[in-house]
Amino acid sequence: MSGYEGGGGGGRSGLWVEEPARRRRLPDPVRASAVRAVVIVAVTLTQATITFFLSVTGSWLAFPMALGAVAGTIVATWGVLDVVITRQTWNQRYGVFSEPSSTARPRRRDAGRSARAGRESRGPGRIRREDGPLTAFGRR
Repeated sequence: MSGYEGGGGGGRSGLWVEEPARRRRLPDPVRASAVRAVVIVAVTLTQATITFFLSVTGSWLAFPMALGAVAGTIVATWGVLDVVITRQTWNQRYGVFSEPSSTARPRRRDAGRSARAGRESRGPGRIRREDGPLTAFGRR
């Protein structure tokens, strides 16, 4: 029995080794438009090749196929632009993860706390009322 067959290969790893992906998977709409664009471009290139050979041989089908190849080129251009636009739209809607860099300004809440701490160390900035409208809720 070889090491590739079942039966405990003595600590050997199996045939299939799972490796992490190098890049993240494309979102579904972007992947769908990319597949559509590849199919359209492949059909257009095939049509253009056939058109070339028909025109070399002088066939009567060369002119209608040339018109079809021009239309196919326009549709293929649209397909590639669709991939670019769909990807950009996806990134604008769902792909932004905002994380401040190390050089970013501190948030206003943090800045307010530090300013308030500075004011309180100098003394009270305003006179607090003990009988205000929010004292029932534990606020002053």
